[in-house]
Amino acid sequence: MKRLFDITAVVVTAAVWLPLLLIVGLAVRLALGRPVLFVQERPGLGGRPFRLIKFRTMREGSGPDAERLTRLGRWLRATSLDELPELFNVLRGEMSLVGPRPLLMRYLERYTPEQARRHEVRPGLTGWAQVNGRNALGWEQKFAYDVWYVDHRSVWLDLKILWLTVWQVFARKGICAAGEATMGEFTGKT
Repeated sequence: MKRLFDITAVVVTAAVWLPLLLIVGLAVRLALGRPVLFVQERPGLGGRPFRLIKFRTMREGSGPDAERLTRLGRWLRATSLDELPELFNVLRGEMSLVGPRPLLMRYLERYTPEQARRHEVRPGLTGWAQVNGRNALGWEQKFAYDVWYVDHRSVWLDLKILWLTVWQVFARKGICAAGEATMGEFTGKT
């Protein structure tokens, strides 16, 4: 049922997000050059890796994220438009519209068994942690919200999260943790 809902919602809204995808892609190309997309392996359902697709928001290089994040990139992250290409991950079945956000592969070995439960469902474009504080949350609280979602997931909860996500994006709250470009490194048990 959830998979059918994801596909239907993405296809029905394509007239809105496809033009946005093209406009943002052009803006990234003009501002940052190539590549326009940022592709990174992330853990999905069961911790199995998949290739997450986002718009690039940082300059190439090895400096800290905060220094490489561009003005356009900051705006794309604030509006969540950098996430638009993940709709293709949803169509391919690697992600869902709602679920715990996919983090980094290197975090897998750092999770407690309880934290690892976040991988019992497909990762999502948005989730319970995102509508309850996004990156302003500490890791412990973020994982608690993710596991709560795993235990309480339903169509109605997904609809509530999607609705609240719209308000979160417009409010631009919790975009980054204090002193970080997005979220600090998860180093292990919290």
